[in-house]
Amino acid sequence: MFRKTILASLLVSSAMTLAIAAPSSAASKSDRAREAIAAAEAKLQTAESMGAAADAPRDTAEARAALATAKEDFRSGDREPAIREAIRASALADTAIGIAQRHKNDAVASAHDAQRATVDAARDQVAAAHDQAAGAQDQALAAQQQAATAQQQAAEANARAEAAQQAAAASAADAAAARSAAAQAAQTPPPAPVVETTVTTRHPATAHHTTRTRVTRRTTTTTTGSATTPSDQVTTTTRVTPQ
Repeated sequence: MFRKTILASLLVSSAMTLAIAAPSSAASKSDRAREAIAAAEAKLQTAESMGAAADAPRDTAEARAALATAKEDFRSGDREPAIREAIRASALADTAIGIAQRHKNDAVASAHDAQRATVDAARDQVAAAHDQAAGAQDQALAAQQQAATAQQQAAEANARAEAAQQAAAASAADAAAARSAAAQAAQTPPPAPVVETTVTTRHPATAHHTTRTRVTRRTTTTTTGSATTPSDQVTTTTRVTPQ
């Protein structure tokens, strides 16, 4: 809006300057001088409102001096010098306006660049923060996985230890049973062998007679037939069977 106002003011001032510079039968020198001074004064005010006193101090000062000279010439009745000085003041004001506008454009561009750089830096910071958050989440997930693995390994180690304890207990029980059996076997004597004796007696011209004697655990059992005679033939067979 401000820029449009400046451009409109410049166009009006330029038109007034051209109208003053061109000869006209309808306008007197006094009117032309007044118009030239008004145009120069409007341009100078525009330049000062744009900061031309800081951006173009030399041109602004010369325009102000030329305008003052034009006004002085007009009061003195020197219309032609007044018109020339007013036109010169307008030209110097135009130069100051151009410099001030260029400085403002540069300032605006710099501000836009700075704003863009700030936005880019903020975006980079946000992206870096997101990356850091993602890295932290990955580290937390890795830590959780490591903890789960450690728990599983501990459970497996406990299971192996319990199995080893059970195996050791079973081995100890087997060893105790073996020792008990060995002690019991040492205290119990082995069973006596079975001794079986067969005595066969043959009588002449008669049927033979058989006598069997069986000894088990020091116990003798004797089976006897008829009595023998001196002419009988006696055969004794002994068989020992270990228990």
